[in-house]
Amino acid sequence: MPINRYKHIKRYNEIARVFIKHGFGTVLDQLGILKYLNIKKKTANSEERDKQLSIGERLRLVLEELGPTFIKLGQIMSTRSDMLSEDIIIELEKLHDSAPPFPFDDAKVCIEYELGENLEDIFVEFNKEPLGVASIGQVHLAKLKDGQQVVVKVQRPSIEKKIEEDMNILKDLAWFMDTRTKYGKLYEFRTMVKEFQSVLREELDYRIEGENTEIFKENLSKDKQIIIPSVYWDYTTRGVLTLEYMGGISLSKIEELKVENMDREAIAKTISKSIFEQILRDGFYHGDPHPGNIKVLPQNKIVLLDFGMVGKLKEERRKQFLKILLGVVFRNSRLIVDAFVGLDVITKRSDVKKLQREIDNLIDEYIELPLNEIKLAEIFNKIFDLALKYKIKMPKEFTMLVKALATVEGVVEKLSPELNMLEIAQPIAKKLMFRVFSPKTIKNDIAEAIFDYGGIIKDIPDFILNFLRKMEDEDYVWSFKLRGANEVLKRFDKITNKISFSIALLSLSIIMAGLIIGFGMAARVGTQAYIFNLSILKLGLIAAVLMYLWLIFSIFKTGRF
Repeated sequence: MPINRYKHIKRYNEIARVFIKHGFGTVLDQLGILKYLNIKKKTANSEERDKQLSIGERLRLVLEELGPTFIKLGQIMSTRSDMLSEDIIIELEKLHDSAPPFPFDDAKVCIEYELGENLEDIFVEFNKEPLGVASIGQVHLAKLKDGQQVVVKVQRPSIEKKIEEDMNILKDLAWFMDTRTKYGKLYEFRTMVKEFQSVLREELDYRIEGENTEIFKENLSKDKQIIIPSVYWDYTTRGVLTLEYMGGISLSKIEELKVENMDREAIAKTISKSIFEQILRDGFYHGDPHPGNIKVLPQNKIVLLDFGMVGKLKEERRKQFLKILLGVVFRNSRLIVDAFVGLDVITKRSDVKKLQREIDNLIDEYIELPLNEIKLAEIFNKIFDLALKYKIKMPKEFTMLVKALATVEGVVEKLSPELNMLEIAQPIAKKLMFRVFSPKTIKNDIAEAIFDYGGIIKDIPDFILNFLRKMEDEDYVWSFKLRGANEVLKRFDKITNKISFSIALLSLSIIMAGLIIGFGMAARVGTQAYIFNLSILKLGLIAAVLMYLWLIFSIFKTGRF
């Protein structure tokens, strides 16, 4: 669909102005966006100042100024290490703490509208100052009438309307990038925007976040070191989420952990173990485990918060990721390539042998390093970069997965620099590997296959009987289609026509020779015979030439000569 320049012209101008203001005017001009939108490039006073900043810093400032939709877009783009350089990603990660708060009166209006009661009738206490602020909403501390302390997450006023307008603009710009620039085929911007819209729609419905919270609570219930808050469904709607309040020290305040003499190595191990089990065992993991979403309680217990963004991996995807992980742990390139084959991402253009050699070379770079010195996210990113080089497009689920691992790896590094996530992953991966190939699992797979294909096997006798009965019918016709048959027939026609042409030419030559010889012999007999044979010769020549021309015309008319 083409860009609707007039419906959202005010917002278009605002977006263009902000990008130009922070030094991206030349980029917009080169892409042709300014010309298409009929917007003149103007140099803002602050552009000279922005030249002192990096591209990542300037991009972050742009997204902050454009508001919640673009802040959330930046947060999601910070997971795309396949598209953006590390310095830009570092800046985009700062967007987690950049959203401004909105007034308490707006929060109150939202709560009363969503819950259908006055604020004072629901809560005996309600802190007007937010505990935390995000791009879509903010969190307030409150107390229910039964004395239970809770946190209340409230959406920003008119956020859905604003996001809807910005999404329409992003769709339009994605269409422009895909159809008018060389980058469209490489990145498929419309697909990216569609995925972004899907993520946003889920985050705008707090009931989905509540459901995610309960799934995590169930999945991690056996791990006594991991705490997940309870959801208060009576006070939860699309625009309001009420959760059990969890105290503790945020991991964003590591100095406080030192003051309280918390065992930072034990904390790091618990977090690392949990993320691997979420990914490999449950296939349902925290998509944004940054320090602000993790708290520490006494006895080194961990509280996980904010399940608006989660990653999901189906069982087959988990198996293939486990193979890649084991390939890294055991320095085995064959396992990694086998995983790519299992993911069904290898194309005809992919040179698997060259890819395996390059992965071998990559592994050789790390072969001498002790396991505790290898950065997991770094080697995963290098492997996926190699895959992209060989026309292998990794599943989008793996992008968020590697980003989540990279985030946790950064947390672990700050907590306990000598600890390495790969060392923690190794025993978990081995244990899960034996579980995947255990007799019980194989038995379950066979049972599932029997269930899936049992009906087909049961129907085979009836199918064969019906087939044999049909063959007895006199009017039964068995037809099949040979792939490329038309091309074969065309080539056969050409060969046949050429043979026919050659035979016709030879026949004409023989006839001509026969007539000429006969004409010469008749000349010796007498005048009358000579005249008669001359007439016959002429008629024969005319008939032969006409037949010859007709044959030539018929052959060339088919176009297969």
